[in-house]
Amino acid sequence: MFAFNLLLAASLLFSADARPATTSSLAGSSSVTRVTPLGIAVGVLDPDGAYRFPVKYGSAARWQPSTVATSWGLPTGASTAAGLPLTCPQNDADPSTFTEDCLSLILYVPPSFNVVTAAPTLVWIHGGSFIVGSATDPGLDGSKLALATNSIVAVIQYRLGTLGFMAPNNQTNLGLKDTVTALKFLRTVLPSFGGSPSKITLAGQSSGASAIRALLGTPSAASLFRSAILQSDTMDYGFLGTSTQATLVSSFAAELGCGSSSSCLNALPLYKILNAENDLINNAAGLDAAAGSVEPIRPVLDGTFLTSPLDSTAPFPSVSKPILVTTVLNEAGPAIYGASSLTANTLSADTFQLVCEGGFGDVRAAAILNSPFYVVSGTDARVQLQTLGTDQVWRCPSWTFSRAWVQNGGTAFVGQFVVGSTYPANAGLPFCAQAGVVCHQDDIMIVFGTAPNPTSAQATLITQMQAHYKAFLASGNPNAAGVPAWTAAGTSDVHPLVLGGSGEVAVAACTPTFWGVMPTYDYQVFNE
Repeated sequence: MFAFNLLLAASLLFSADARPATTSSLAGSSSVTRVTPLGIAVGVLDPDGAYRFPVKYGSAARWQPSTVATSWGLPTGASTAAGLPLTCPQNDADPSTFTEDCLSLILYVPPSFNVVTAAPTLVWIHGGSFIVGSATDPGLDGSKLALATNSIVAVIQYRLGTLGFMAPNNQTNLGLKDTVTALKFLRTVLPSFGGSPSKITLAGQSSGASAIRALLGTPSAASLFRSAILQSDTMDYGFLGTSTQATLVSSFAAELGCGSSSSCLNALPLYKILNAENDLINNAAGLDAAAGSVEPIRPVLDGTFLTSPLDSTAPFPSVSKPILVTTVLNEAGPAIYGASSLTANTLSADTFQLVCEGGFGDVRAAAILNSPFYVVSGTDARVQLQTLGTDQVWRCPSWTFSRAWVQNGGTAFVGQFVVGSTYPANAGLPFCAQAGVVCHQDDIMIVFGTAPNPTSAQATLITQMQAHYKAFLASGNPNAAGVPAWTAAGTSDVHPLVLGGSGEVAVAACTPTFWGVMPTYDYQVFNE
């Protein structure tokens, strides 16, 4: 499995979704207080105009479920309200920047809000392949987004990697359950900031969107939010099966060397856990092909917390929440053009064929190579490989998911970004710097309005997207006066809106009769 995605692995894990240097603090002054049921909340005026409140929303012992905070407290790493939280532990980060006591969030609140406002809240779940990232990643300052959408924006952190998803004591989905803890905390405190507990929309990008999809398949979380926005979800991978999860946990636990001793597990230094995590990521595909090489640490379909795969491998449940599902034009660009084996070389048509056959197997490769969608027409087949990766991992499974969502009672709006703002992780890739190219993560600073020195096209799209999001947060429908009409998806035609252009996206390979039928998705091939 995922031989094709080996071309994606290095970039998706350590470039496109990798965490650039975070910001330990932001300038802030003019402190403000709010009285909450959990105590006095102290915030500061963010440079971009909203009040910013950092807070610890929960706590958890190592490899145990988190519990909701019972008092308002500053995050670890923030000595005053002007400070920001340390991140959750993750590889390739300075240990001084992270802590296990990391269950924190940052609230961005418009100054005009008071306790009777009853505004909606956007809860952002960061990406990072479930192994890196934080609430302080570049571009995630929610001040401008809060002001533009007349909402509260909450950016949350959750346990990552093996600490969040590979517990040796067989606890499952701890990082995902942390997001539920954060939602419960927010429902308690939002009225104190002018927010309505019944008007919460989840939003996230990449693995953050995958986490939201998992929460959509978690019945116990259904009452905690009313709508969802999924940006660039890697839906092709699906969730881990229980036997794959058990295999990975067994290998990880063996390297830790503690057996079932809780005292030994609790005494392990973080560096040893992170080293074992890194080994697990590198070896996962060899341990069980269903894990894959790109995002082997991810939510598990455990049947108790996460109960539905929300794909074509099991009956799709009845649904009702409105969702907004987007991708970007060149999702696979960082992986294909950032891969060390391809950076300085073109890719011949013959090699393209070999890559397809090696990655998909003969049957799926034949369907791809005999289709009209990926015909090599130039001297460099990386063009077709990038399109293929974008279609397989992101665009087509997102459309398949959206059609299923509508078929089973929900409302979906689908779009594709053709204008973006280069994310710091993509800044060193010439491909992503080209005009007209929008790489994975390049939608983040458009949505948040944090694009540096935006061009006219970027500024226009920022205004449009924030107007769409404002309408969606308020009503579950992104249509608003003065912005392009967004047609809801149907059961066969998802009506994907061009975001940053005009009209609808050409269907191409994302027709209902190709991906998922002729060449199957990875979750179909490796479902357990």
